[in-house]
Amino acid sequence: MTPQDDTPATRLAALDPDASLAERHLWLIALIDWLRGPKADVPATLKRVGELLDAAEADPDWLARWRLWWRRFRQDVDLAPLLADFGFASQTAFMTALGHRIRHKLLPSSPLTTDMTELFGLLFHDPLDARWLGALPARQLERIGALLAPERDPAAASQLSDWEQTLVDALSFCIGQISATGFRPELRSRMSVEVRQARSFLDLPIALENFRRAAAARGLTSAEAQARLPELHRLLDQTRLAAYSVYAHLEEHGISVGIVFRLRQLRERVLRATTLLDCLLSGQRPRTTARLVARLVRVGHESRSIRALIASSTQLTAARVAERSAESGEHYITRNWDEYRDMLLRAGGGGAVMGFTTWCKFLLGGLALSAFWGGLAAGMNYAFAFVLIQLLHLTVATKQPAVTAPAMVAKLRDLRSREGVLRFVDEVAHLFRSQVAAIVGNLALVIPVVVLISAVLWLTTGAPMLTPEKAQHVLDSHQLLGPTLLFAATTGLLLFASSIVAGWVENWFVLHKLDSAIAYNPTITSRLGKRFAQRCGHFMRTHVSGLTANISLGLMLGLVPAIAGFFGLQLDVRHVTLVTGQLTAAVMALGWTVLLEPAFWSAVAATLLVGPINLAVSFYLAFRLALKARSVSDVNRQRIQSAIRHRLRRAPLSFLWPVSAQQEAQAHADIDMTPPENHEDEPPHGRV
Repeated sequence: MTPQDDTPATRLAALDPDASLAERHLWLIALIDWLRGPKADVPATLKRVGELLDAAEADPDWLARWRLWWRRFRQDVDLAPLLADFGFASQTAFMTALGHRIRHKLLPSSPLTTDMTELFGLLFHDPLDARWLGALPARQLERIGALLAPERDPAAASQLSDWEQTLVDALSFCIGQISATGFRPELRSRMSVEVRQARSFLDLPIALENFRRAAAARGLTSAEAQARLPELHRLLDQTRLAAYSVYAHLEEHGISVGIVFRLRQLRERVLRATTLLDCLLSGQRPRTTARLVARLVRVGHESRSIRALIASSTQLTAARVAERSAESGEHYITRNWDEYRDMLLRAGGGGAVMGFTTWCKFLLGGLALSAFWGGLAAGMNYAFAFVLIQLLHLTVATKQPAVTAPAMVAKLRDLRSREGVLRFVDEVAHLFRSQVAAIVGNLALVIPVVVLISAVLWLTTGAPMLTPEKAQHVLDSHQLLGPTLLFAATTGLLLFASSIVAGWVENWFVLHKLDSAIAYNPTITSRLGKRFAQRCGHFMRTHVSGLTANISLGLMLGLVPAIAGFFGLQLDVRHVTLVTGQLTAAVMALGWTVLLEPAFWSAVAATLLVGPINLAVSFYLAFRLALKARSVSDVNRQRIQSAIRHRLRRAPLSFLWPVSAQQEAQAHADIDMTPPENHEDEPPHGRV
């Protein structure tokens, strides 16, 4: 068909009500494609819609054929499931949903179908469709409604029309799903007592049936039907609030991705039911119907988007770990001098343990194990050291940011108030000086401990901790211009990964109530004894996150380089405390004259950067995870940055050590709280 022949009349002339099912659907798909046009131009599309309506209304023969075509279309295709269920996933499994979306992108869809959801994707496959559908003027909507509405018998004026019956059917399907979801044991057992006693999920289908019967018998505008509406709206609101009551339980007892997925589905179905009800009762039904179809187009694109699936799933995963990490992170933030001194002492103890860990690392390296077993041995060495540090209530600096970032994000709940911004800036200062104290404490003792061990070895065995060849290799592998800084960033990624594993395991532990199972299970108590079982349950509940983080981090530090080497990647880890201990051992082996060599100072410069890179990478990733988990989509960065710069000018030392209350008050004075231009309020903190 040439462009000259591609007119509304020729498009309409191709309509054949006697054609096969596939051919009828192909005609409709081609018609929507013609309306859409070759370019994303909404005014041009609306112009073509007007031209098509003019041509249709000017041809009585075509109108007769169209009514026959539309009647057969409605007989073959049910619209109610599209209105009720389109865009809702049937399963919670990520891989199942991902496979479905990949198949949809790779495999073509067939127009030979009676499934309106499949045909809808063929008709409205362009994101532009939602825009021009929503922009249709009122007059065009009325004309389209006249074409789609079948002729009614005047005697049946009080009965539901065909479209009204479709909306009622869709509303019944949607409310049936809402009620069924509310009866699921994993949701109902987590709802508040008041919600369960309200019986909203049980009464909702009854309220809908009462409304449906009144509307079918007397009409939608009858007094009987209108009298049933308040109860229906009230129960829909109660089901939505019932879903929110489950979140309180999840925050306290652990988050389940499956449960959160069903809660989201429940909330969206309540919104869909409300939309269908509004469309049914609206005095401007063509406009509300067009908005409903436009909404379905957007939902369809979201339900087929792989990126949207990954974003949603990562948010659910983030929610599982952020809350637990936030609880753990509070223990690593110092807010006064007592806590600051305690952090220095605990970090010093951690540095001492890491000094012995450095010695053990070189001992294991002398065994000449294969790559995997050598990596496993090194990982077990690190894991043992980290667990020992945890059990002795000591600390390692670089492990802090991955758990302190979620705790800091908890202060982002209300940035619209002066107090909210001040709390967040205070938390930044507290966190920064906590990291400074931890690094200083670690390095202050790892160096003398390694020196002491080397001296004892020299006196007892006549040889230092390292041979001169290995010491020189350590020095050469930590040069500033080498890959040390890249390896430090990789180590920061592993630090963050360990916090993810820890948060996931702790959430799983709490969700399945394993602490109470250990404490009260008859089989366990009969073997361990009641008191000892309760102590074990309490110990695991308190330390499961730390144990998991430490063991997983240690194993990753040892095994990741070995696994990377299997694929030909020369990857190593650079942990600031371990690197400092290794350089100290190298100096002891090579002698104090090495301090005069440029290579030594290049290694020192690289080591000074390893710690900040470890901290920055792990903190940045954890901070972004916490933002996603808390749905903080657009933090008012200008106000925060301005407040931080103000504090740096007024109280710079507060970022290094605690300051007096008077200095804190001075730091808070005269901070500009004026919102920046084009300021948008931060969405409320809360629900995943």
